Amino acid sequence: MYIKGIIKKDKKTKNLVNRLESKDIAVISHKDLDEIAALSLVDKKVSCIINTEKTISGKYPNRGPAILMEKEIPIFEVENEYIFEKVKEGDFIEIIDESIIFMGKEIGKCTYISPSMIEELTKLGYDNIERELDAFIENTLEYAKKEKSLVTGNIKIPEVNTDINERHALVVVRGKDYKVDLITIKSYIEDVKPVLIGVDGGGDALLEFGFTPDIIIGDMDSVSDKALLMAKDVVVHAYANGKAPGLDRVRSIGIEPKIFTLPGTSEDIALLLAYEKGADLIVAVGTHTNMIDFLEKGRKGMSSTFLVRLKVGGKLVDARGVNKLYTSTFKPKYLWFIVVAALIPISILILINPITRSFLTLLKIKLRLFLGH
Repeated sequence: MYIKGIIKKDKKTKNLVNRLESKDIAVISHKDLDEIAALSLVDKKVSCIINTEKTISGKYPNRGPAILMEKEIPIFEVENEYIFEKVKEGDFIEIIDESIIFMGKEIGKCTYISPSMIEELTKLGYDNIERELDAFIENTLEYAKKEKSLVTGNIKIPEVNTDINERHALVVVRGKDYKVDLITIKSYIEDVKPVLIGVDGGGDALLEFGFTPDIIIGDMDSVSDKALLMAKDVVVHAYANGKAPGLDRVRSIGIEPKIFTLPGTSEDIALLLAYEKGADLIVAVGTHTNMIDFLEKGRKGMSSTFLVRLKVGGKLVDARGVNKLYTSTFKPKYLWFIVVAALIPISILILINPITRSFLTLLKIKLRLFLGH
């Protein structure tokens, strides 16, 4: 196998994809590559991936490697992070079989992850799923006891400029199928005009579809400055220990954000914010809702998500996968149904009109005389 290209490298895949261009070689450090990361690499049309971690370990059936395999993007692994030290971003390298060549010299070896290896490890992941599920449930229940104040306690909600009371709120996370779901509910957004809440990169997802986020909430690790500057409200997620990793970043671009201190994920507190501010209905797009989602995010449980959904469930509509319900294409027979349906009221109006009734009676008589009856 022979591949050549320009190196782009980052230990965080979500940061790297913003710099990637077509045919680049992406150097990452991403254990058990998740579906969202894989899809972002596919979108950038990279030549191949070099991973310093196990792309698929068999711990659980992560979908990322299979997605790259389906799109014929080769995956290589190296045993340590030496490649981050030996080449800098923008360097041109070649991969010949399993040798990494820089400036005509071999700088290291890599292992090609074949389709058969991916299939074997995916199967192993499914075999391990029961064990992982057991540990996941135990962790979730343990932390749910500690975090039950999310449901039973008084939560200090930050004040925001956006009025949410008795309005619909759309909470957008840049998760699985967020694009197709946003396409599917675009007419809903345009007609109802819900409060638009972007969770981190969800703010950019809204901009991508021509909508300006009213509120951006999160730890600010995957949202652009452009989206932050356009939002009416910026809410930084601070953890229970008071640490707010996105605070300095937001202040550095001239925004003084609100701070929301609570355990759990940023999408959890976005749902809570909408609920506590009186939203009439909360529609969630791209949120994480199952064990695989959370394992791919590096979380061992979903206690806060369980508790939050328990609290807001009466107002929550999860739009995730809604596009699957509307995949059928328009068929010609539907047009005939529409035409017939439209003719029914027209026909009724014609028949009840005295002039048209007289005309039809006269026409009927003339037709009978013509036929000799």
